[in-house]
Amino acid sequence: MLLAVDTSNAQMGLALHDGAQVIGEFSWRGGQRHTVELAPAVSDLLARCGLKIDQVTALGVALGPGSFTSLRVGLAFVKGLALARDLPLVGVPTLDILVHAQPVSKRPLAVAIQAGRGRFALGWYQSLEDHWQAQGEARGVSLEALKDDVKGPSMICGEFTGEERRQFEADDRVQLASPVESIRRPAMLAQLAWARLQKDGPDDAASLAPIYLHTAAPIET
Repeated sequence: MLLAVDTSNAQMGLALHDGAQVIGEFSWRGGQRHTVELAPAVSDLLARCGLKIDQVTALGVALGPGSFTSLRVGLAFVKGLALARDLPLVGVPTLDILVHAQPVSKRPLAVAIQAGRGRFALGWYQSLEDHWQAQGEARGVSLEALKDDVKGPSMICGEFTGEERRQFEADDRVQLASPVESIRRPAMLAQLAWARLQKDGPDDAASLAPIYLHTAAPIET
């Protein structure tokens, strides 16, 4: 049984995956309460699914980019479990969770998640045969910079407010993913982590580190 944990930003998520199906999934907006809410939420999910922590045999975690503090809480939690219980651990870039939920298209795809302080973690992708291929590293941008990045017909999937969505909807070059398609599903994280564990084996829990936005350069505005 794999437990997946996503604390990349205010939107938190947990899922349990047994290799064949998703046993349980829990997603909520935790704000800045990650430290006090994460462990009780894991216990609650296990209890609701009729499971005990001893039945968890592997772990998956969202690595970011995202909020600096939020990422550290989630990674510290799963690393503690992995090292204490000798469990295999797999890290998955946070943007991958949204990317793999989007239909492959000839249009380039922009994926953006809230990264705190009015900025977004933005990644661009192009279709390669039957899957999405990242075009460079994720970077921190403002909403205006994200809009300026759109140079032609594009797909955009992001964690946007209603007003932010309306600004993109006014651009006829943009195919905007629905709010439902723009939620990071912890079940998708669990599926990706399980697949990577079977294919590549676990990451080194001691050295696994979050993916942070580059802070040496100013956020694009």
